[in-house]
Amino acid sequence: MNNRVHIFDTTLRDGEQSPGVSLNLNEKLQIARQLARLGVDIIEAGFPLTSPGDFAAVQAVAKEIRGITVAGLARANVKDIDCAWEALKGAEQGRIHIFLATSDIHLKYKLRMNREQVIEAAVAAIKHAKKYTSDVEFSAEDASRSDLEYLCKVFGEVIKAGATVINIPDTVGYTTPEEYAKFIRAIIEKTPGMDTVTTSVHCHDDLGLAVANSLAAVGVGARQVEGAINGIGERAGNAALEEVIMGLHTRKDHYGLTTGINTQEIYRTSRLVSSLTGMPVQPNKSVVGKNAFAHESGIHQDGVLKERTTYEIMNPEQVGIIANNLVLGKHSGRHAFKERLSELGYSLNEEELNLAFSRFKVLADKKKEIADQDLQAIVEDEIKHIPDTYVLEYLHISTGTSVVPTATLGLRVGEELKEEAACGDGPVDAIYKTVDKITGFSCTLVNYALNAITGGKDALGDVTVKLQCEGNEKTYTGRGLSTDILEASAKAYVNAVNKLIYDQK
Repeated sequence: MNNRVHIFDTTLRDGEQSPGVSLNLNEKLQIARQLARLGVDIIEAGFPLTSPGDFAAVQAVAKEIRGITVAGLARANVKDIDCAWEALKGAEQGRIHIFLATSDIHLKYKLRMNREQVIEAAVAAIKHAKKYTSDVEFSAEDASRSDLEYLCKVFGEVIKAGATVINIPDTVGYTTPEEYAKFIRAIIEKTPGMDTVTTSVHCHDDLGLAVANSLAAVGVGARQVEGAINGIGERAGNAALEEVIMGLHTRKDHYGLTTGINTQEIYRTSRLVSSLTGMPVQPNKSVVGKNAFAHESGIHQDGVLKERTTYEIMNPEQVGIIANNLVLGKHSGRHAFKERLSELGYSLNEEELNLAFSRFKVLADKKKEIADQDLQAIVEDEIKHIPDTYVLEYLHISTGTSVVPTATLGLRVGEELKEEAACGDGPVDAIYKTVDKITGFSCTLVNYALNAITGGKDALGDVTVKLQCEGNEKTYTGRGLSTDILEASAKAYVNAVNKLIYDQK
């Protein structure tokens, strides 16, 4: 058995199914490019039949990303499979990923099929997909709650039909590590032909065991792990890939396994996914959380200062968190700025560098010292994923304990400046009502989050909003940065509206 674990990233498919997350095509491409830099083996770019947007995203990723397998999801029917291949056919290596439930509870209540009918449908689907590509994955939905003997029979038949990857998901996050390891081992031992295919696992985190279950499965022979960056996904989410990767990397002595991942891209990938999905990473999150390498206890601080490994089992630099003594401020030049961005892993073209440097200079006039987190926020905000229809030109707020909050805004649309004013329950509400008056949209604020990029009273404010507009079921995420939180709030809302307009076009 080989010692290479393949990393199957489903951030763009299962991850996007997180409630409130909706990525446009450019955002999906941005994440796909970063996943390629990270070094994942397979990118599941979407479920092509579900919507024209998903089809276009899979097609775009398949055409652009090279050196990586691109997968599209399909149910076990001809229409889904044909659509998946139509989207994937431009890929250097395209994989059709077929799923069909196998648990008795799904057969009875969802599929309304008997066991033999499921086997017939699965075999027919695999044979049809093989007409298009040699790389076909079969997932037995709700496998962990399926009858073992029946599951082995299903897998045996789809392997004979030509499946090259067999996925054994814990779809509802029900199993435990010991139970799952025993289950996977039994399937590998009892299913004819399992030694000729790749055994894969896809675990959900309903009981907080997705990563533990994935690693337990790898320990008994699974050689593909499916998951999402930051663990996002349906309900409680998927196995967090960064945790699986660093678990294998840090405990190589235990697992004896390798991946093809460039671990120094982990932190950047996490930040990008968080920024574009509008799902913040909790501070105490393993590997990529703000506090993952922070030490407050005096005993811990003393130990780390004397020898880092006393309290750190991973080096922050391994995951791309780089400590640097170079301080940037308002007197720093373009060369030092560019050098620091390069050290942080950013490679900008001339136009992007000019825009980012201008933003840096404006911020440097307001802050004495610029932290790496500030630079990362500036760059991520400045690299546009969509064209701006509306640009915030100016903002004036009148508010206080004894006055009605009023906002006056100027939004530039091409060469035209549109100006309006409105009152609200508070300054932010007044801003958003004014934007709606200018743009003509009637939007509902679904979520508003404010975070400080760094500490201190001069910290850069990072506002993320999610809004829904009348007549449109989709949720749009916007992000705005400024040392003035009202300005950041306005920018975030305008950014979300611009995404809505881009989506409509």
